[in-house]
Amino acid sequence: MDGVLFVVGSGAKQLMHAQAVNSHNLANVNTIGFQADLANFRTQVVNGAGHESRAYAVAEDVGARFDKGTIQSTGRPLDVAVNGDGWIAVQAPDGSEAYTRAGNLRININGQLLTGGGHPVLGEAGPIVIPEAEKLEIGQDGTISVRPVGQLPNTLAEVGRIKLVAPAQEDLVKGGDGLLRTRTNAPVPASTEVTLISGALESSNVNSVEAMVDMIGLARQFEMAVTIMQTAKEMDEKTSQLMDLG
Repeated sequence: MDGVLFVVGSGAKQLMHAQAVNSHNLANVNTIGFQADLANFRTQVVNGAGHESRAYAVAEDVGARFDKGTIQSTGRPLDVAVNGDGWIAVQAPDGSEAYTRAGNLRININGQLLTGGGHPVLGEAGPIVIPEAEKLEIGQDGTISVRPVGQLPNTLAEVGRIKLVAPAQEDLVKGGDGLLRTRTNAPVPASTEVTLISGALESSNVNSVEAMVDMIGLARQFEMAVTIMQTAKEMDEKTSQLMDLG
């Protein structure tokens, strides 16, 4: 009977983990550039003395989905969407280089270019700082041009270039902060193959209908696991009663 409880009890625990991952995805269905998290299950045998007859379920975070969200036009000069494969390089809170597809950029009071999540956008020489200007344009190659205050309408000056990278998907892992990093945490060289779409944003790649169906399915599986545990308990109690009669 303990074999049943090993499998079902651990399975119920991991189903709760899967439900948490799915709920997190659903909560970010409207988050710009969000990459949905994935979770997987495998069976792990209990090692030890005697015959290995006990097993339990293990949930594994297998990374993120890298399919693309929908490109939506906004017309806002600071909004950019990555065209095809590729990422925008940003500075993570710990100072390391990380990557995102969230292109809802903004400029803080110090002139620093930030993502919507507050992460500094990296250029060729570190975080990009934008001087005070009357107009700003972001080119397909990430080049940022501005018209300084008081200059003629056709005067544009290049002030930086957003670092765009194209690492292999299998080399990327997603952190708890929602940013992607390489498995070795080493910076990736800039790529000239990655381009941006100015005045547009990429939506989350979470399918809300699929996530809702998964939520219902996981809830039913959890209920089934609880029912099996309750049945195992009742069978154990009946077995004990029969033993007492003997």
